Amino acid sequence: MKVLVVEDDAETSAYVARGLKEQGHGVEVAANGRDGLFLALDQSYDVVIMDRMLPGMDGLSVVKSMRAGGMDTPVIFLTALGGVGERVEGLEAGADDYLVKPFSFSELNARVNALARRPPIKAEAANLVIGDLDLNRLQRQARLGDQQLDLKPKEFALLEYLMMNADRVVTRTMLLEHVWDFHFDPKTTIVETHISRLRAKLETARDAGAGTPPQLLTVRGAGYMLGGG
Repeated sequence: MKVLVVEDDAETSAYVARGLKEQGHGVEVAANGRDGLFLALDQSYDVVIMDRMLPGMDGLSVVKSMRAGGMDTPVIFLTALGGVGERVEGLEAGADDYLVKPFSFSELNARVNALARRPPIKAEAANLVIGDLDLNRLQRQARLGDQQLDLKPKEFALLEYLMMNADRVVTRTMLLEHVWDFHFDPKTTIVETHISRLRAKLETARDAGAGTPPQLLTVRGAGYMLGGG
């Protein structure tokens, strides 16, 4: 496995790199955000371990730039910023996991291995299509008719999960677990906010004549459902 560690604290980066190398992994280290982004875009890694408070370019901006560039390499934030809002912010930016300092290397290693084990998307399942709505999971793009939808990473993940479960009710808990990887309720309106934004973008594209999207329904007291257009 090849791992990129983006961490400005020399002691922490050396500790993590040494531990990963002892596990047989190849490790590269960047001491600031800009170098980390350059390496992430220039080379192929199985997992990226990212601090949030970095010189030059903060970790959130690095991950957002990676996702905007179409990179789906798993990213785990390793940071001292551990509040619920900060974890939500990090996962919304496109990270796949979040571990708070101080940390146990054994837990970090287990999480890195778990992210690396995630199976790649198979070619036959690359596209999800419902009527005029087409989602390409490899290119991380969604289109309504001939118009590309401008979706943020979590909006894309939300739409992907809804399309995978088309015509079925998905609960708020299911969305928190599968889209945000939360196995607890963060007591925020994160799901409702993203549903509203996604619905607005579909309706805007429809009103522009792009095509007819499936209905994104709120099933009162149950959850949400993406149905036929």
